[in-house]
This record gives sequence, C-alpha cells and structure tokens, in this order.
Amino acid sequence: MAEEAKADAKLTAQPVKVVALGTSLTAGYGLEQGQGFVPQLQKALDESGLSVMLENAGVSGDTSAGGLARLDWSLNDDVDAVIVELGSNDALRGFEPQQTRENLTAILDALKERGLPVLLTGMLAPPNLGEEYGEEFASIYPDLASEYDVLFYPFFLEGVAAEAALNQADGIHPNPDGVAVIVEAITPYAVQLVEHARKDNSS
Repeated sequence: MAEEAKADAKLTAQPVKVVALGTSLTAGYGLEQGQGFVPQLQKALDESGLSVMLENAGVSGDTSAGGLARLDWSLNDDVDAVIVELGSNDALRGFEPQQTRENLTAILDALKERGLPVLLTGMLAPPNLGEEYGEEFASIYPDLASEYDVLFYPFFLEGVAAEAALNQADGIHPNPDGVAVIVEAITPYAVQLVEHARKDNSS
C-alpha cells in the first residue's frame, strides 16, 4: 500500500502537459507577454492548485488545414492532453465548411489514436457570410464533439465577440480584458481536461 501511495504521489507531482493547438486567438496576437490566452489560462490553472504545464502551439493566421499539417511536430511524446482551437481563419476566408470538418476530423482521429484527451473549442462564422453558411459552419463543432466524445466549449469568443471594450482595434482579436473573460469561462473545462489526463496517466 505504501508503494501505491508513493506512486500516486509521484503521478500527482508530475505536471500534466497540455498543448493548445490553435490560431492567433491561442497565440496571443497583439498582446504583451503574459497577457495572451495560454499564460492567462496557465495562471488560472495554477491558482486552482493543479500541476499543469501549458504549451502554446498557436500560430497566427493558421487554418484547420495548417493545424493538421503541423499536428505531429506540435505534439511531443510527453503530451498528456490537447486543446484544439481551429477554424476561425477558415470562416474568415470563406472556406467550404466541409473542408474544415474534414480537417478537424483528421485531427481528432489522430489524437484519438494517441489516446489523448481533447478539449474542442467551437467557433462561429462572421454573419456577413450568410445564415446558411453560418449554420453549416457552426454545426461542425458540436457534431464532432459528440462523435468523438470529447470535452466541448461551444464558442471560444463567448462574451467577447463584437464587444468593442474587450477587443483590440481590429475588432477581431481580444485585448487582455477580453482574454480574461474567455479564460474565466473556459477554465472549468480545462480543469476537466487535466483531470481526465491525470486519470488516464494513473490507469
């Protein structure tokens, strides 16, 4: 029993490594060091008492195809879980939603094969692309979250999109206050992700 307790303690002490695979919203575009999504979420998870190491794999301008192309080299062997934030640039460029769906499906297939817990964050298309496009695009995320049985945060920019006071001058990228709103809302989901990873590591 003492050996089991030691093993459990070792597992608890070992930080869970989470890679955030995403776009400029993950990368922290336009923000000072420490103000972006990853450092703010890292701080929130630290304050929750969890031993976590978040890695920023956000690339500004990246599409779902770009995320898929760099998936393998974004994930080292010691990764325990992944946050997937992709698709915003697909919508901004008016890509066919089916392309985005196929790319995200391929990413989730690869992560499932590696046995990695996933937090998938949803995205909405700009309203100027029309209602039909918007509905088709928005449906990608809940459909895939259900199909792959992964944690799902419905809209990454919830409470921030179209709020001038929470965005940079471009009206697209959150400012530090906007990031804080996102992080406060998404932290419980991230905590669940870490707990899933911890459970997988201990089994």
